[in-house]
Amino acid sequence: MSENSETPDDGTATGPSEPAAASAGAAATPQGPQPEPLRFFGTTWLHHDGHYGLRRAGAAVGSLAAAVASCFVLRFAFQGLEIADIGGFVGVLVVAMFAICSAIAFRKTWEGFGSRPADPAREENLRGLKAIGFVGSLLAYFFRTFTEAPGEKLRRAEYEEAVARYEKRRSARTGNPAGRRSGKGRKPRRR
Repeated sequence: MSENSETPDDGTATGPSEPAAASAGAAATPQGPQPEPLRFFGTTWLHHDGHYGLRRAGAAVGSLAAAVASCFVLRFAFQGLEIADIGGFVGVLVVAMFAICSAIAFRKTWEGFGSRPADPAREENLRGLKAIGFVGSLLAYFFRTFTEAPGEKLRRAEYEEAVARYEKRRSARTGNPAGRRSGKGRKPRRR
């Protein structure tokens, strides 16, 4: 989310050397903080416009289809282990590993939709575990699309807080600064 109203997010700034006609024809950047885009939704989550409902339905169908396809791939991999005749114990370990990693990935992904990670380094360490349990992450994404765009609640709270801070700063800057001085405690000047 960008609170800088003078430069775009890509780091390019309109300088005084550019012609005024070029900058007048371009769309003006709105003042204040900008909403953070979500994957597959952009900024449509803010006002639920731009085919938001269709995007949510598409995200739900896509994530479920990806989870089902992933389960088929895992099944073929397990059949490869059976063909290799490695034994029942290793087969049970593989199934348990994918089940546990999927459960952890589901929980971590679900928690990520509601709050930012308290310890980003720990989240980085769990990246491999979440990659193994990718089916859990896909299922968390699928279930979350029934209530909102995944991560919408968190982004909306952050955006509203940023707008409130911006409005507070903006209202504090308006008016005549000399008129803000209070008359209390001032000593009269002697002539």
